[in-house]
Amino acid sequence: MVDKEKAKRDARIRRHNKVRSQVSGTAEVPRLNVFRGNKGLFVQLIDDLEGKTLASVSDAEVKDAKTKVEVAKEAGKMIAKKAQEKNIKRAVFDRGGYRYHGRVKAVADGAREGGLEF
Repeated sequence: MVDKEKAKRDARIRRHNKVRSQVSGTAEVPRLNVFRGNKGLFVQLIDDLEGKTLASVSDAEVKDAKTKVEVAKEAGKMIAKKAQEKNIKRAVFDRGGYRYHGRVKAVADGAREGGLEF
């Protein structure tokens, strides 16, 4: 059982490294990173040139949503709002090695609804 979980985690990290080799963010067009854990969802706008996080949202900040997908969509809207406050209109989406499905897709959809362009 433990070996299967480790293999699954290692496969996600391998996929994430592949995505990261192709995706990089700047101050003008930061990287929108999604981390989907068992206990939460975290979304960050990252400037890779400076190595700084420009804005972040966790699912703990979302109050109204009921399901995990609704929480993810609201988190996407919140990160888009924080981006607009910092005059960021575009971002590069980093799905973090996860499939573009479910909560990851909901974050992207919410960010687009909030006015962020990918």
